[in-house]
Amino acid sequence: MADLSGRTALVTGASRGIGRAVAERLAADGALVAVHYGGDDAAAADTVSAIERAGGKAFAIRAELGVDGDVDTLFAAFGDRCAGLDILVNNASSGPAGPIEETTPEAFDRIFAVNVKAPFFILQRALPLLRDGGRVITVSSVSTRIATPVQTSYVMTKAAVEVMGRTLANALGARQITVNTVTPGATDTDMNKELFEVPGVTAYLAGQTALDRIGRPADIAAAVAFLASDDARWITGHVLDASGGMYLGPRL
Repeated sequence: MADLSGRTALVTGASRGIGRAVAERLAADGALVAVHYGGDDAAAADTVSAIERAGGKAFAIRAELGVDGDVDTLFAAFGDRCAGLDILVNNASSGPAGPIEETTPEAFDRIFAVNVKAPFFILQRALPLLRDGGRVITVSSVSTRIATPVQTSYVMTKAAVEVMGRTLANALGARQITVNTVTPGATDTDMNKELFEVPGVTAYLAGQTALDRIGRPADIAAAVAFLASDDARWITGHVLDASGGMYLGPRL
């Protein structure tokens, strides 16, 4: 594990799934973690309690993303507890909105508001608080390198934040701030629960990975923790595939 003692991290969408695993891992590595969540008070409280039971430090901040004033609400709550920031993990995300034939303008606007606009303006607001040598990590998706027609608008949002990461890595490098992106593949979270309950889906998706299994939230958290650590100080503008080698091609 890395030593993140004395550092403060903000993880969006951290009350469950990958975000929770990231929050728990960063706290285990020594960081004080701001656990952002959108509305599930019980899940956020449970995440903070789990971190504290394990000897870590965390607090919850509530702010629904994709609505007017979302960033103001988030940073008002964050500023009440912390004066500075070392690690920003943009993880919160709205799920796929369906294929193009079924995507409404309202659904399109909503998914871009949560998945693109929110992380952009969260980072903008975080910049004055982010200490030199800080870390910015955004969670994207392996779907940006494969064709997934049933997730067209979702994939577009993830491609946008990957470009954002490369661009801002160049912009923030003079401050020794690294900006990177992690792309999970099929991961066993509550968001994907219904998908994995379909007979045969788990075995099929596991078979599409080089490592022959479905990802776990802790797998993604480990990749994020590495990028947040001092060991990743010379890595920036990078997209780190954390999918277990999903859809690399046929095994002949």
